[in-house]
Amino acid sequence: MKQFFEFVPIVVFVITYFFTDIYYATGALMIAVTLQVGGLRLAGRKIGHQLMVTFWLSMVFGGLTLLYQDKTFIQWKPTILNWALACALFGSHFIGDRNLVQRMLDAQLKLPARIWAHLNFGWVGGFALAGILNLYVAYNFSEAFWVSYKLIGGFGLTLMYVLATVAYLAATGNLDEPAPADGTEEGDNA
Repeated sequence: MKQFFEFVPIVVFVITYFFTDIYYATGALMIAVTLQVGGLRLAGRKIGHQLMVTFWLSMVFGGLTLLYQDKTFIQWKPTILNWALACALFGSHFIGDRNLVQRMLDAQLKLPARIWAHLNFGWVGGFALAGILNLYVAYNFSEAFWVSYKLIGGFGLTLMYVLATVAYLAATGNLDEPAPADGTEEGDNA
């Protein structure tokens, strides 16, 4: 549910774009992410770092887009966000005792440090690639295609990274159920 909530401003951006233009869509994005942050604050819920980064990037790059009437700023926003996430993940490997991926998933998974490092660097590469792909689409395809890609491509890439993470964990045997401590198999009645 949280992931859907995070995509709401993008959905608002895309729908507004197809009924108006890039500038109204940019304004709608700014309003939607402001309402998202404001709603969480009013509800007394924690506002995550990623949402705050998204909020400020939307305000800065959206504001520049509207001020200069230049879509280049809003087209760069997803790239800057993805690269900021890649840098945060990369830096987290060298700061503290656990990287960001481990901090997010440690309660659900118990993995060796080497596997956490592989996952972290895999997501670094994924976010870096997402930033590059956004620019490639923005500069080589129509504006309408880029807007559609922003919604479908962003969701698709995230889903692909999750599936790749699960496949990696399965291939390395890290999704297997741990053996019981007493050495018996489940279902043994002996």
